[in-house]
Amino acid sequence: MYINEKISIIGSGTMGHSVALSAGLTGHHVRVWGNNSEDIGRGEKGLSEKLQVLERYEVISREESDQIYQRITFTDALEDCLLEATFIIEAIPENLSLKQEWFHKLDQLCGPNTILASNTSGLSPSEIAINTKYPERTVVTHFWNPGHLIPLVEIVKGKYTSDDTVNRAITLLESMNKKPIVVQKEILGSIGNRLQYALFREAQYILEQGVATIEDIDTAVRYSIGRRLPVTGPFMSADMGGLDVFDDISSYLFKDLSVEPASLSVMRSLVDEGKYGQKNGGGFYQWSAEFSKDMNEAREKELIRWLKQDNLDHKKDPVI
Repeated sequence: MYINEKISIIGSGTMGHSVALSAGLTGHHVRVWGNNSEDIGRGEKGLSEKLQVLERYEVISREESDQIYQRITFTDALEDCLLEATFIIEAIPENLSLKQEWFHKLDQLCGPNTILASNTSGLSPSEIAINTKYPERTVVTHFWNPGHLIPLVEIVKGKYTSDDTVNRAITLLESMNKKPIVVQKEILGSIGNRLQYALFREAQYILEQGVATIEDIDTAVRYSIGRRLPVTGPFMSADMGGLDVFDDISSYLFKDLSVEPASLSVMRSLVDEGKYGQKNGGGFYQWSAEFSKDMNEAREKELIRWLKQDNLDHKKDPVI
């Protein structure tokens, strides 16, 4: 069992440096590979900004922030990044062929006891590892964005992933104060994204049918199921509400729910018009600079409130 894994991360983008921060927050030393000096600069800037936010909300002190930053090393030299690595997390763009190339390369460069994990949000771990010599040491560890604030990590087993690989992933993630779950069988989107997109599909359908406005649909989620989901998931909610009641409602409601195989017309029109949401200002909402700032701060504040509670629950000292 590897208690103190030597962590390396391939990719210095949003998820790469966020995962590195998760590790650094709990005492781990991390090496992060970036493609070039520009990518590394963006990663270092993103890391600094996230640390400043955690300082502002008094999650960490300035001294702790400096210590965390020192634990995270960025490099564009792959050999330096992989030096002594025992657990590698790939966090590159969501492109299957690119991930396959990287796993083939890492498989050749690293010893057979080094875990190769992908941060993919839905691709098959078996497909990602198809060109590796040691597929038993490959696995998916899907961190949710923002990676340093959301506790869930989905561990997805491939066809050949060993129990030792899964156990090492669980041990490492728990040492990072994460909440790992094991997806026993490969399925597109794993668990979280399948549930999220089932809700998103139905939200689109309700909008298309003229049942409610965008704002009211969002409000319905935020102030109903959104309030209780942090305490009770779907199965516990059903138990508490009464399985007989849920069964009766399911018998007439399931057949009326959307089964559309793709985005509906409003969503499709927005994408066709190049309106991609917050990233370029247009979407279901109009994202002015002020609105974008306010919403990001509101989300950040709420997630950090939960992070503080998680830290109280864990009360863990740094592992290194």
